[in-house]
Amino acid sequence: MPVPWFLLSLALGRSPVVLSLERLVGPQDATHCSPGLSCRLWDSDILCLPGDIVPAPGPVLAPTHLQTELVLRCQKETDCDLCLRVAVHLAVHASLQAQVVLSFQAYPTARCVLLEVQVPAALVQFGQSVGSVVYDCFEAALGSEVRIWSYTQPRYEKELNHTQQLPALPWLNVSADGDNVHLVLNVSEEQHFGLSLYWNQVQGPPKPRWHKNLTGPQIITLNHTDLVPCLCIQVWPLEPDSVRTNICPFREDPRAHQNLWQAARLQLLTLQSWLLDAPCSLPAEAALCWRAPGGDPCQPLVPPLSWENVTVDKVLEFPLLKGHPNLCVQQVNSSEKLQLQECLWADSLGPLKDDVLLLETRGPQDNRSLCALEPSGCTSLPSKASTRAARLGEYLLQDLQSGQCLQLWDDDLGALWACPMDKYIHKRWALVWLACLLFAAALSLILLLKKDHAKAAARGRAALLLYSADDSGFERLVGALASALCQLPLRVAVDLWSRRELSAQGPVAWFHAQRRQTLQEGGVVVLLFSPGAVALCSEWLQDGVSGPGAHGPHDAFRASLSCVLPDFLQGRAPGSYVGACFDRLLHPDAVPALFRTVPVFTLPSQLPDFLGALQQPRAPRSGRLQERAEQVSRALQPALDSYFHPPGTPAPGRGVGPGAGPGAGDGT
Repeated sequence: MPVPWFLLSLALGRSPVVLSLERLVGPQDATHCSPGLSCRLWDSDILCLPGDIVPAPGPVLAPTHLQTELVLRCQKETDCDLCLRVAVHLAVHASLQAQVVLSFQAYPTARCVLLEVQVPAALVQFGQSVGSVVYDCFEAALGSEVRIWSYTQPRYEKELNHTQQLPALPWLNVSADGDNVHLVLNVSEEQHFGLSLYWNQVQGPPKPRWHKNLTGPQIITLNHTDLVPCLCIQVWPLEPDSVRTNICPFREDPRAHQNLWQAARLQLLTLQSWLLDAPCSLPAEAALCWRAPGGDPCQPLVPPLSWENVTVDKVLEFPLLKGHPNLCVQQVNSSEKLQLQECLWADSLGPLKDDVLLLETRGPQDNRSLCALEPSGCTSLPSKASTRAARLGEYLLQDLQSGQCLQLWDDDLGALWACPMDKYIHKRWALVWLACLLFAAALSLILLLKKDHAKAAARGRAALLLYSADDSGFERLVGALASALCQLPLRVAVDLWSRRELSAQGPVAWFHAQRRQTLQEGGVVVLLFSPGAVALCSEWLQDGVSGPGAHGPHDAFRASLSCVLPDFLQGRAPGSYVGACFDRLLHPDAVPALFRTVPVFTLPSQLPDFLGALQQPRAPRSGRLQERAEQVSRALQPALDSYFHPPGTPAPGRGVGPGAGPGAGDGT
């Protein structure tokens, strides 16, 4: 009996035209045909597998026209859904019986139904219509598109096709705002309606998620993490006989598909059975894999076990004899991308074990082969490879024969065995201890060498200080500099402190011994230039020898020139020699050019750079260098004041030429 359909008028706008649709009571599909024909619904859910078109051996009954109509299917008095009625008009191409297939496609469902039609002989007129068969009905939602195909079996002609667009929903919009999604229901004010969110299931009833009775208009905000492809919205006016409108707007949303996999979980039911729990239908493939300790990838056990098709909430079984914590389920979607992996048996059997998995393959005439599953692949046993399983191959085969391995799976084609490796690890403890002892001995030797190096570093770098004894005042100034340098990590040698050895050995022998020891230890020779030293160097550079009778009993500087000059002339001086002079006594430009091939510093103005040059060549520059320079400067200052301003005398200006300074020309 026709009844007004109020929700359709709501969907068509705020000033709708009231439509009347025929109302069907009950959930069962049905079929009826034109007077005189006989028909029945053979199957309301078959596989859509149309065959090839074949030539007709005789007269056939074929579809000629397809017609659709919207009706209401009501489960209860106030619970109705939109439904699509299909009428197929038939003509005889000369047969009295045919099977008519109707195929429907509309997200999220697709169906095929099979109708059987018989035509009495009296109605058979070749090439003319004999009536129609009607199918009630295919449920579809407002706003959806339904594609329909119709053909006969066996197929003698091409199918009929028709696309039915159901009324749209201009009053319901979905918008995104950052991480939130808004459902905007633009219905009239004071319009009372119900709204539900649910997960649409391909198999089984929908899973409700949220329901409220509201008054329009409304904006409902959803978090993006709640979106999944099967999240659908159901809306209906709170009126008698109202039709419930269903839409699923997130089925193509990439975020929704990502959320679906994040929400999916594997559940172990028994030793052999498990299922995939997820909000939506999720056809995929799964296989067992073996995961060894150490973070190696899980290796699929395919073959011998095969990939299995997986459906949400459908129990799947693997033919396992025993469980093992290293066995995991590997889940991939249809694009062969790994989406989910869980070691289901680890929860009950504990953490991963250091076991090796043996794969036994059986062939004809009781032939069998064994290989050990390793990260590099399956290593045949016995084998001469360098892998761990190959080295222990004979022992593993003995363990297998003596029943020490656990059988996880067995059939006519092969078996899987888990063999423990703990005892082989214990056997290697002696070698491990020996290696540890050797390592400890090597470490002790390294630490001892480092300790000796640290001691040498603590003693400081060796520095040989050479100077010309111009006068007694200059010697006191040199002594003050040498004493200040000894307070730093430096080992200073100067002839002032070695007069006894100098007298016993002679200045040449003493200098040669000191220079050889200093350079062998990686030390540095400091040439302290004064006017007298510059004069002696210039004399040597001009004549190649010192003046007759020039070597005094304590004159180390004059004796050193026979070895120092060759080092400079042959380019061996850089890195081993450093020059210095006092600020008010000598300008660095007065130093002969040959000796300026090494750094020449003025003291005390360039003390930080001077002290930096006295450090080890690869030693880091100390942050305390400025502090040490100030320390040396304070130690030098009294000697400098005494040298440049002798007690009881005024402070005359000092010359910078040879012989300048206290006692110049006084014969001291």
